[in-house]
Amino acid sequence: MALPDLDFLKQRKQGILGEDQSFRSAVFMPLVELKGESYVLFEKRAADLKVQPGEICFPGGAIDRKDSSPAQAAIRETSEELRIIREDIELIAPLDIMVSPFNAIVYPFVGFIHNPQNISCNPSEVDEIFYVPLQHLMDQDPLKYVINLSVQMPEDYPYELVPGGKNYPYRMGKMPQQFYFWEDRIIWGLTARILHHFLNLLGSK
Repeated sequence: MALPDLDFLKQRKQGILGEDQSFRSAVFMPLVELKGESYVLFEKRAADLKVQPGEICFPGGAIDRKDSSPAQAAIRETSEELRIIREDIELIAPLDIMVSPFNAIVYPFVGFIHNPQNISCNPSEVDEIFYVPLQHLMDQDPLKYVINLSVQMPEDYPYELVPGGKNYPYRMGKMPQQFYFWEDRIIWGLTARILHHFLNLLGSK
């Protein structure tokens, strides 16, 4: 067989392997100016949601087919959840894409919300919002842990096709986790990981 013509691949945009089989979401980390000081806006998810009810998060959600890009999905979700016009949402930059071990890919963005007095939470998605001073988060040393993720094979897994069979030395995955605190609130999980990433970028400039 002769070498195939691969010229068609030159125009192809590089993607993430397995993205089409993953849950894709976009998240917006909003910064707000109040009385001359910078704050980070957080949401408390509605208590009757099926997924992560009552937890603290940033605005965001699933990327729909109608969204032209992850950035547009982040803006749309923020507008819907906070019931503000899109013109009051200023997306500044993307943060690092997160590929989680749970078949999810998250596209985070950071930016500003202008005219925060116009925010009116969508009760079907958000119980309340609150603001944390950015300086407080920058000064805080979060609790840090590492979660171990092990490989679990199905009963009919073909070990005979793998070198060493059942004794193959599969690697254990590791996932960092941080905990931030503000008053009686605990910011953890994906939200804390995005926050931690942003604060590291801010501190390294």
